[in-house]
Amino acid sequence: MQSINGSSRRSLLRACVGGACFSLPGKSRVAIARNPAAPPDASHLAALVDRAVAAACNRDAPLEAWKSIAHPGETVGLKVNCLSGKGGSTSIALVEAVCERLQQAGIPPRNIVIWDRLTSDLEEAGHRTGARKDRIRCLGNDEAGYESELAVFGSVGSLLSNTLTRTCDAVINLPVLKDHGIVGVTMALKNLFGAIHNPNKYHLNGGDPYVADVYMLPPIRQKVRLTICDALAPQYEGGPSYMPQWVWPYRGVLASRDPVALDATGWRIIERKRAELGLKPLGEMKREPLYIARAADARHRIGANDPASIEILEV
Repeated sequence: MQSINGSSRRSLLRACVGGACFSLPGKSRVAIARNPAAPPDASHLAALVDRAVAAACNRDAPLEAWKSIAHPGETVGLKVNCLSGKGGSTSIALVEAVCERLQQAGIPPRNIVIWDRLTSDLEEAGHRTGARKDRIRCLGNDEAGYESELAVFGSVGSLLSNTLTRTCDAVINLPVLKDHGIVGVTMALKNLFGAIHNPNKYHLNGGDPYVADVYMLPPIRQKVRLTICDALAPQYEGGPSYMPQWVWPYRGVLASRDPVALDATGWRIIERKRAELGLKPLGEMKREPLYIARAADARHRIGANDPASIEILEV
């Protein structure tokens, strides 16, 4: 994989509100990078990630963007989504591209950890699990364990993953763009259900307000710095289980420092695909993802869901 070159400019964009970074006053950036004509191999995917991350972070060069996300001496966790096996999980090539770029930004392999709820899910998605000296670690919460005291916000009370609370200084969220049969869609916000011990409790009422409340738990809100959503082969129906008959080759990635803006944008992409194929919108199916608006309300303020407050950049 080719290296990326960045300028020596060191100024960092620090105007953040609770983890959501705004590139313009009142605007949250969501970058969409696609190459429909190219196969989703490592080299093409690395180029997509470079374009999306640089635009999302409002940087001239990709390496500048990565250096604004993670800093030498920090341990960076990559929160993948491996619930649906190889077909419906975060692409291994995407994870590898992110690991490569982090190392170029000064994060040594031993300070990168790939994690999700279950070790078996990681293995079924194609990851090599284990903690190897001076190499990238990969492990599930069932192996790393959970905190002994509940973290509480609003309607939720959960034990948080030790990987999140004790190992990681920063987290890059790597969800998949897909439909969800209960909460409507699952992307940036919902992917952090993989950080708690009891996610099955919080699917009632379409995940509202639970998805937003889980994201408000301090270690999540404080440590997640960037979301890169795998939209190589999104799923518009039948999720979260992998259903290849409802997958289409979008061949893209979405990146943002605002998880709410990313989810609002991804939801619209899924709705457009459903409309194109004559499927009812999620609201008519009684599974509109209301938790996205909840995450933007006055109590949560995680990010922006109003299209007027989101700057979408196709790069």
